[in-house]
Amino acid sequence: MKNSFLISITLMVSFFVFSQEKQAEIKFEVTTIDYGEVEFESDGKRVFKFTNTGTAPLIFKRISSSCGCTIPKKPEKPIEPGESGEIEVEYDTKRVGVFMKAISVVSNSKNSSLVLRIKGEVMEEEDEDDDENNNI
Repeated sequence: MKNSFLISITLMVSFFVFSQEKQAEIKFEVTTIDYGEVEFESDGKRVFKFTNTGTAPLIFKRISSSCGCTIPKKPEKPIEPGESGEIEVEYDTKRVGVFMKAISVVSNSKNSSLVLRIKGEVMEEEDEDDDENNNI
């Protein structure tokens, strides 16, 4: 009787332990990057840093932007549990004006689909003639 009870308890505990599926989970430091005011044709690269807080390798299926002026670059290799990584985003700073763009991220994570955002304002190109006239 005691043995069958112990076997039953062991089987139940084993079932619950092994039934929990390993899963990746992504946690970003920030989900919106504010460029602020940036100069015309300046460096438009920024980085979203993240950590895989899950129990399985994190694999990115697709990362895309809302327009061609924003180019995201996804990590090529899986991110192991506990490891960190980066998603690089480059905005075309030859486009003057205020911008707010969305980057869609699809992965095997628990939160499998999420949106990152960039925003800011590209200032008008300074005219070289204006600089020369101001120095006279």
